Amino acid sequence: MSSPSPASPRTPARRRRPAWAGRNYTLLTGAAVVTNLGSHGALIAAAFAVMEAGGSGGDVGLVAAARTLPLVLFLLIGGALADRLPRHRVMVAANALNCLSQAAFAVLVLAGDPQLWQMMLLTALCGTGTAFFNPAAEGMLLSTVSGEHANRAFALFRMAMNGAGIGGAALGGAMIAAIGPGWVLAVDAAAFAIAGALRAFLDVGHVPDRAPGGGLLADLREGWVEVRTRPWLWSIVLQFSVVVAVVGAAEAVYGPLVARDRLGGPAPWGLALACFGVGTIAGAVLMMAWKPRRLLLVGTLCVFPLALPSAGLAVPLPVWGLCLVMFVSGGAIEVFGVNWMTTMHQEIPEEKFSRVSAYDWFGSVSMLPLATAVAGPAEAAFGRTEALWGCAALVVLATAAVLLIPDVRHLTRRAKESGPRPAPWGSAPDPAPQTPARLDAPA
Repeated sequence: MSSPSPASPRTPARRRRPAWAGRNYTLLTGAAVVTNLGSHGALIAAAFAVMEAGGSGGDVGLVAAARTLPLVLFLLIGGALADRLPRHRVMVAANALNCLSQAAFAVLVLAGDPQLWQMMLLTALCGTGTAFFNPAAEGMLLSTVSGEHANRAFALFRMAMNGAGIGGAALGGAMIAAIGPGWVLAVDAAAFAIAGALRAFLDVGHVPDRAPGGGLLADLREGWVEVRTRPWLWSIVLQFSVVVAVVGAAEAVYGPLVARDRLGGPAPWGLALACFGVGTIAGAVLMMAWKPRRLLLVGTLCVFPLALPSAGLAVPLPVWGLCLVMFVSGGAIEVFGVNWMTTMHQEIPEEKFSRVSAYDWFGSVSMLPLATAVAGPAEAAFGRTEALWGCAALVVLATAAVLLIPDVRHLTRRAKESGPRPAPWGSAPDPAPQTPARLDAPA
């Protein structure tokens, strides 16, 4: 009688991924890797496309503002729709819009002589896609893991995503220096097309039908109640409305200008952004093993280092020094990010998560268009160095204020789920369970 084959029950095949990393988690992680490879380089490319067309620092800020303004306008609608429609369809449609807008931007730049209004319009379309994508994406990701594995799953996802950002930023900066920003924008368009195709294969057969709501406004009111009754949530959203605004202005406007004038061009700035990505990977590796009990206290303390890049640009530090502070800030914000996602997974009901996530995103980016738009005038009025020091000070002040909220200091990780939580869809071994699992995890 022949010996058992390696795939027989006596010698099961070795698993290539953890048991909790099912099909949907794997597809979502792969798609995030692809989009981050393209988008990190594209952000740099957009700024240098404006400057190569003769634009000023104020013009760079206007294009950056055009990308973020649609987030403010459409995020809440996107969150409500994601809690009503199949989330994967919202994600694929948003990826398609991002692909088309970035492809048109690439053609415009490669053809030569792009106009400011054209670049603003196309980046605004890309921002619109992001507004509908983000709430749906967070709901999808968090619903693929159980509470027991949430911390590790979120850390691994963010490590893969940010690892792709390292390559994207470094490669994007090098490509801009070698062949120009237009081709980097074209790569970003292709990345959105590939990611949309991956997300189209998500398995949603076990997702229970959503109960009919009372209309879009009623859905938004329900989401608002979830936010305003949780002091830890609304206070951190307010904090990040300031932090995201000033950090975004520093990195989208002042960073490329300092790189052009003091660091030697786009390649060193791309390297600094890549070091930020390396830091996020280090932070994610740490969070794979570390489960702090006071989730939000630890996370909030790790927001203070986000002041370092603005301060480093204000000095300005040499390239190696800027890379060091970017690494530290990347690791620190990753600790915050994993703790934040774990807190949301623990505290927010799944059926309301996309709406709550939309309010989170809305509050966080609400001041970003204004900050990027006024970055140029602020530089003219006060000087670039003074504006950068102001950015650093605002990060410190907003973060210190959040620590005054008792819930931020005292909210703790629960050792076990407060109620029974079935195995997440997309990772259960039986592809056709009798009763669909409740999607009770944020994304």
